[in-house]
Amino acid sequence: MKFQDLLAYQKSFSLAMKIFEITKFFPKEETYSLTDQIRRSSRSVPANIAEAYRKRVYPRHFHSKLTDSDAENSETQVWLEFSLKCLYINETVFNELINESNEVGKIINYMILNPQKFGVTI
Repeated sequence: MKFQDLLAYQKSFSLAMKIFEITKFFPKEETYSLTDQIRRSSRSVPANIAEAYRKRVYPRHFHSKLTDSDAENSETQVWLEFSLKCLYINETVFNELINESNEVGKIINYMILNPQKFGVTI
């Protein structure tokens, strides 16, 4: 199995791409602040999932990378809140993205609690 086959990876990658598309319409003055931050944090989620899967032979590294991914997912939610409050996205878009992010978080948590199902030997 490849890391690209992991549901957490697929869903987090999809979310990061949606965020990328939406942020194309953020104001230019946000380019090096909010736009950059939300893109970076959302992209870090699948990147850390990929790293966790590759390091699954080392249980502590697997756990560490997944908790990093979960933290980046939470950071993305903060930037989404700012995006909503700054009126760069509407509530419908916000709710859709937050729901997807929450789903990703649940899958990451499942991976953390069930490492053996992902090839981690404890």
